[in-house]
Amino acid sequence: MKDSSTEIILSLIEGQKSFFASQQTRSYHFRIEQLKRFKSAILKYEKRIAEALWDDLHKSYEEAFLTEMSLVTQEIDNHIAHLSGWLKPKKVSTPIHLQPSSSYILTEPLGVALIIAPWNYPFQLLMNPLVGAISAGCCALLKPSPYTPAVAKVMEELITETFEPAFVAMVQGGRGVNAFLLSQRFDIIFYTGSPAVGKVVMKAAAEYLTPVVLELGGKSPCIVDQSANIDVAAKRIVFGKTINAGQTCIAPDYLFVHEKVKKELFERLAFYIEAVFGKNIRESQYYPRIVNRQAMERLTAYLGDGKVVFGGQFDMDERYIAPTLLDEVKFDSPVMQEEIFGPILPAITFTDIDEVVRYVNQHEKPLAFYYFGDESSGWKVFGQTTSGGGCINDTLMHIVNHQLPFGGVGNSGLGKYHGRESFLAFSNRRAVVSTPTWIDLPFKYVPFKYFGFVKKLLG
Repeated sequence: MKDSSTEIILSLIEGQKSFFASQQTRSYHFRIEQLKRFKSAILKYEKRIAEALWDDLHKSYEEAFLTEMSLVTQEIDNHIAHLSGWLKPKKVSTPIHLQPSSSYILTEPLGVALIIAPWNYPFQLLMNPLVGAISAGCCALLKPSPYTPAVAKVMEELITETFEPAFVAMVQGGRGVNAFLLSQRFDIIFYTGSPAVGKVVMKAAAEYLTPVVLELGGKSPCIVDQSANIDVAAKRIVFGKTINAGQTCIAPDYLFVHEKVKKELFERLAFYIEAVFGKNIRESQYYPRIVNRQAMERLTAYLGDGKVVFGGQFDMDERYIAPTLLDEVKFDSPVMQEEIFGPILPAITFTDIDEVVRYVNQHEKPLAFYYFGDESSGWKVFGQTTSGGGCINDTLMHIVNHQLPFGGVGNSGLGKYHGRESFLAFSNRRAVVSTPTWIDLPFKYVPFKYFGFVKKLLG
């Protein structure tokens, strides 16, 4: 698609600043109306969104609905149901030395937001943050990935038809457009993508001290202990690793498997891959494709970093890589150095869980963490490690609960969203003390009368 010009971008930013200054977006009724319009538009465009996701990533309608559209419509429903309560000033306790004052927390919109999304879930990862921006009362300028052009085109039509550009608008383009956007002044930047680009975003935001939410990634470990239900573990790992052909920021990136259950786990992983996609995986309507040739070249280079237990087949022209399990992987191999972002799962054998904990803690903090085994052992391992989120005896499912905050920690991200956290991400929590005038105690004024009493009170 054609890049948006700098003139158009500047005009949109100025228009949104003016519209935000008009105070219209602060209205509860305005926000609710916009959220309802947004949901209606998604339902109207559902078929076209699904077709575009098939064109760009070979996602089936079922996967497109479950992992892209339904997550956004559910998020909208959640905000519509709870926004009135979130907006109410929250009264908090006031210490005795401030009474008879009252204390409150107000939530107010930050202003004009820039939301930049990646290509792997091109609809959900652009539109889900937008729900929070609308709910919080912000204006928003959206920037989709150029690597999924069919989805980007449909989203632009949806946004243009649904919202006034002074409220919500979309611009298109590659790195040059991103760089220009980041050189402008926004009130918040919400970026989803790689840690490397996240650092660029944060550095640009520092110019204006702009708050940022960075939803990044990293190498999310998956541990299968000897106490695990191996059949269930295999099924759920296959699910987590093959959704979107592994191009998921919270996909199990690498596998630690206890030596006593390794053989059985490998057998069940192979079984469930065939059970889900059939003997000819390439022909399955449910198995997505890699986004582009550059990603294919990066992923196929990993195939030599271990012994291929199953999978390994690929077709460059079709952007197809079979789900692949690698054994005998060395810690210093390339596949263990960077996020894989594809259907390749390197496996490492262990005998002592403490060794696994040490390895995880010696590396960058991951976005997700998965443990299969006895639940009490899982809680112990979670208590010794850190990650943005995770599951015990499952994969990916923590992203589905709108009551849970989603986001990373350290190298895997900064800030949380989903549900009320999305509303807060685009809001300023404003502290207010309201003091009556019928009495004016002298304690705070020079020359600080009754200081001895006040000192004991505060002491």
